[in-house]
Amino acid sequence: MECRNSEHCLSASMKLKLFFSFKENADPQVASLLGKQWILYSVTPLYKFSYGKLKEYSRQLSLFIAAERQKRLAAEEDPDLPFTVKFSLLPALKATEQEQLAVLIQVGTASQLSVENSWKIVWMGWFCCTAGDDIFEAVVEDFTCLPLFLANGAKGLFDLVEAWLQETFDCCLSPLPISPINLAWMAAMWSGCNTGSHKAATELTFSVPCAAYPLDISYAIHPEDIKALWDSIQSIQGEVRQEEVELFMECLYSHFHRHFKIYLSATRLVKVSTSVASVHSTGKIKV
Repeated sequence: MECRNSEHCLSASMKLKLFFSFKENADPQVASLLGKQWILYSVTPLYKFSYGKLKEYSRQLSLFIAAERQKRLAAEEDPDLPFTVKFSLLPALKATEQEQLAVLIQVGTASQLSVENSWKIVWMGWFCCTAGDDIFEAVVEDFTCLPLFLANGAKGLFDLVEAWLQETFDCCLSPLPISPINLAWMAAMWSGCNTGSHKAATELTFSVPCAAYPLDISYAIHPEDIKALWDSIQSIQGEVRQEEVELFMECLYSHFHRHFKIYLSATRLVKVSTSVASVHSTGKIKV
């Protein structure tokens, strides 16, 4: 899908393309990413990263984690089960010729039992591209642009992986919160997606500001009703415009106010859940 008239939503729409492609992708490695909750991070370009050194990176990060665990005396983990790391590619996620290949990092432990294929994955993270050609043209030589990182697993392991990435590639990972504007775009675009037999209500969660205690409002809409609403608003198939998203949300707000006399426009959209995926403003996503 193409987003028009909104600098805030261009990158979000490209991410949605990527996430939704998971559902239609038969690649087993991509399928292993489904059904998990991921935390989003933005990443500065990687310096001197080489796709030809993935095995060496696997070895280096394994040694780094082992050394850090030794220094920190991580008593919560069995010392006889050292972590091993595997870097691999996700070629099925490459959307354009100019995009860099997505890179998957898996951290696992080997069972003490002599059982084949006994490696247990305990942490996963992966780099991928998200935006259009302009972002690649801005990257200088010796830098690789993989601006989005998704992590699943223990925060302690993420901290170790992050430290190694920063030390090795001189990059910076920052949490990537999702604004209410981008969440609204996601709600609109996902409402128009055909998910086949898997249909679930679209649920929007709003946080009420200035309340004496945390207060959320949940608004669930039947999948066929919300798709019909979006189809009646969208002017060009495959293209999403800012004014269309605004009208889409205004219609939902008006319907809710008519029944409950509550102005959702005075609240803050913090979560969107659909048949395609669920996303929280804190940067958590589950596909």
